[in-house]
Amino acid sequence: MRTAYSVETVRTAERELMDRLPDGVLMQRAAAGLAAACADLLRRRGRVYGARVVLLVGSGDNGGDALYAGARLARRGAAVTAVLLAAGRAHAGGLAALSGAGGRLVDNTSAPSGPFDALAAADLVLDGITGIGGRGGLRPDAVPLARAARDSDAVVVAVDLPSGVEADSGEVVGDALRADVTLTFGTYKCAHLIDPAREYAGAVGLVDIGLGAVLPPVPELEALQHADVARLLPVPTGESDKYRRGVVGVVAGSARYPGAAVLAVAGALHGGAGAVRYVGPAGDAVIARFPETLVHAGPPAKAGRVQAWVVGPGLGEEPGVRDALASDVPVLVDADGLRGLDAGVVRARTAPTLLTPHAGEAAALLEVPREEVESARLTAVRELAARYGATVLLKGSTTLVAGPDTALPVRVNPTGTPWLATAGSGDVLSGLTGSLLAAGLGARDAGSVGAYLHGLAARSAARGAPVSAEDVGAALRGAWRDVSEEG
Repeated sequence: MRTAYSVETVRTAERELMDRLPDGVLMQRAAAGLAAACADLLRRRGRVYGARVVLLVGSGDNGGDALYAGARLARRGAAVTAVLLAAGRAHAGGLAALSGAGGRLVDNTSAPSGPFDALAAADLVLDGITGIGGRGGLRPDAVPLARAARDSDAVVVAVDLPSGVEADSGEVVGDALRADVTLTFGTYKCAHLIDPAREYAGAVGLVDIGLGAVLPPVPELEALQHADVARLLPVPTGESDKYRRGVVGVVAGSARYPGAAVLAVAGALHGGAGAVRYVGPAGDAVIARFPETLVHAGPPAKAGRVQAWVVGPGLGEEPGVRDALASDVPVLVDADGLRGLDAGVVRARTAPTLLTPHAGEAAALLEVPREEVESARLTAVRELAARYGATVLLKGSTTLVAGPDTALPVRVNPTGTPWLATAGSGDVLSGLTGSLLAAGLGARDAGSVGAYLHGLAARSAARGAPVSAEDVGAALRGAWRDVSEEG
C-alpha cells in the first residue's frame, strides 16, 4: 500500500529523526539517494561523465538537497551549474560542497542570460526551487526558468515535490514546474497522489531516508495495490450459494435511458454478485441482455430481499431513491439519485450509505462551482463525507474515497485511466461497487475495491484504443482474476 502524509506530520517526523542522528546526516541521505537516481537517469540518456546538469536552487533545504546532490554528480564527472534564485539565502553548506566539487554558480539576477543558456544545453535539470512548504505557486522571477526547463530537451527532476504545487491539498495555484520525474524523501506527500498536482510530478520515486520508523501508523492518504485488494475480495467458499454471495438490488434506467440499467446490472453481475434484482421500467432490456436477472416493476420495498441497493443511474424522474434509503441495508446513490439528495435523510440512516458523484454532481451537492471541486478534490470529498455522514467516492482524474470517520485516511485509486471518460462507465462502477456492498464489504472498502477493479478493467480493455462502458463491464472478470492471482 502506498501511503502519504501531511507536511506537518513529515516535519515532526524529520525533527524526531534528526534528534537521533548526527547533524546533517538526514540531508546527506536525501542527497545521496537523489544523486544516485539522477545518475541512473543520465546513464539511460547516454552517460554521467560529461553530462550537463543544471540545478535550480531556491533558499530552503530543498535547494540544499539539490546542491549536495549536484556536488556528488560533479565528483562523478558531470558538468554542474547551479542557478541561484536567492543567492544570499542559498544553503551555505550545499554551496561550499558544490564549489569544492568543481560546480559552477550562476546568480539568476546578475547574469540574466547565463541560466537560460545553461538550461538550453542541459541533459538534466534538478528542480530545487521550493519544497513541501511552498505556497501559492512560483514567484514571478522563477516562472521563466521553469518554462525554459520545460522547453529544453533535458529530463526535469523535481526534488521532493514540483515547485509551485501545494503539498497537502494537491492544488496548483498559479504557475508550477512540470517535472518528468519526482524524487521524494521518506514518504509520499498528498500532492504526489492527487490531481491536479499529480500530473505535474511525472513518475514518482521514493528515496528512503529512514523516516518510516518515526512516522505515525495512520497516514493522511492511502492507495491500495494488488495485494491489498486481493485480501479484500469476497471469494466464495464451498458452502456459498447465490444468497450467501450477496443479492444486490439495482434501481436504475428509465424509458429515456434503458441502457443505464443494463450497464449497472452488468457491473453487478461481472462484479461477483450472487444474484441481481432489477427494479424499474427497463426490465425487458435487462432480461434481453442478462436473462439471469430477477426483474420487478417496483417499488423497491416490494421487490424482495437484497443485501444492498444501487440507486440512480439513468433514473431520470423515476421514483425509488427514498424507498432505497428507507431500507436497513447499505445503499449506493449515483447519478440522478444524487439530485436534490436530502442530507438529513442520509445522516439519519443506520445502515451505510455510499455516494458516488463526479465533480459536477459533487459541486451541486456542495453548492459551489464545479471548478472549485476539480481544483481542490481532497477538500471536496472530505466536506461531502462530513456533510452527509456518508462514505463518498468522488469520481474523476483522481478518484477519492472518504468516509465520515475522519480518523481513517482518505483512499486514492491508483488505477484510473482517461479511457474511463466514456458514457456509461459510471453506471458499470455503481453496479460493481453495489455487488461488493452486497457481499459484505464496508462502504469504504467497497468503494476502494470497486474503483480499483473498474480502472484495471478499463486499462485492460483499452490497451491504447477507445473503449465503451460495455467493454469495461465485460473486462471486470479479467481484472478480478488478475488481482486474485497476482495478489
